[in-house]
Amino acid sequence: MTDFTADVLLKKGREASLRRHHPWVFSGAIASINAGTKGKPEAGDTVRVLSAGGEVLGKAAWSPESQIRARMWTFDAPQRASEQVDESLIQQRIQHAIRRRQPLRSDKRTALRLIYGESDGLPGLVVDQYGDFLSCQFLTIGIERWRDTVINALQAETGCKGIYERSDVSVRKHEGLKEQSGRIWGEAPPAQLVIHEHDRQYQVSIASGHKTGYYLDQYDNRQWVQQLCARQGQNWRVLNCFSYTGGFGIAALAGGARQVVNVDASEPALQSAAANAALNGFADTQSVQVQANVFEYLRELRQQNEQFDLIILDPPKFADTRHQFKKAARAYKDIAMQAAHLLSPGGYLINFSCSGAIDMPLFQKITADALLDAERQGAITGFLSQSEDHPVALAFPEARYLKGLVSVLD
Repeated sequence: MTDFTADVLLKKGREASLRRHHPWVFSGAIASINAGTKGKPEAGDTVRVLSAGGEVLGKAAWSPESQIRARMWTFDAPQRASEQVDESLIQQRIQHAIRRRQPLRSDKRTALRLIYGESDGLPGLVVDQYGDFLSCQFLTIGIERWRDTVINALQAETGCKGIYERSDVSVRKHEGLKEQSGRIWGEAPPAQLVIHEHDRQYQVSIASGHKTGYYLDQYDNRQWVQQLCARQGQNWRVLNCFSYTGGFGIAALAGGARQVVNVDASEPALQSAAANAALNGFADTQSVQVQANVFEYLRELRQQNEQFDLIILDPPKFADTRHQFKKAARAYKDIAMQAAHLLSPGGYLINFSCSGAIDMPLFQKITADALLDAERQGAITGFLSQSEDHPVALAFPEARYLKGLVSVLD
């Protein structure tokens, strides 16, 4: 009995990326579909992918409504037998992903990413752990087909109290799926639970927080900010833009900064930022919350001749596709230029991009142009990325989406 329903034949010369084990097959690479005994493949079915010459390259999940028509489950090689795509494969990959991250867990790190999609051989599946609860996203029709298997394997491997789904993301519509969220197994998580990062604590809402509840990808970078302030930022004044619930601000204060100004458009996020400051023992005068449009507020601060020793820019994704990169580039440049006007001599600018369409060389160029227009000189002293629980598969550079620059201005 076969585990695939049809053969997908690629156009001539379009198999190179699959030979390198890149996991995506785009619609434009497909020449034809040879239906099996069951007829044409349905959404989520496993299909076999062949080169134009008929060589079997591997097996993939079929997604007829997405530009990424197939996401590879397995890759064939002459030296090994073809893997079956079945419950056992899904279970083994979940087990491997979770156990690989076991050394990262401790009493001082109670939240981390357990499964990161393609980088863990599970395209479209994201699972984060917050204490005794899991928060997950089923982003593709392929992994949606294995939903029950995934849930059962997560229970068995983690012993969690409950699993909550946060598939309330627009990307699902490209897979022919509706957005959805809610408890899918066990206990419902509390409205607010506390996670630990080193000597810091943060309140997290799994049900209503951003992404799966929080920005776990910035774990290492928050610690980096704390260490920077501890080394040379005693008595610094810090501006934390797009602050969300104040994660970087708490890190700066924990390192010894004198005051942090958190700026965000969301009132609930700023209320959480104030609660997080209090949770960590900081006074209202140390953690100031400003509800404002960051682009406009930076200009107001310039008019008021305000100055800061450290400015952090961690905006939301400005570009979802390559077609939007010019607009995104202008936005990244604008906020970096305005921030440069506000930095005192010797001050630090830490700016991030999570837009996949903006790679690191382009992001560095955008930042350099911004400082040039602000008539400021500076140098990059560090490059930042996502934490190690968000690994990047060697053949899948798209998994490295978070880019950060640390610049010191003269």
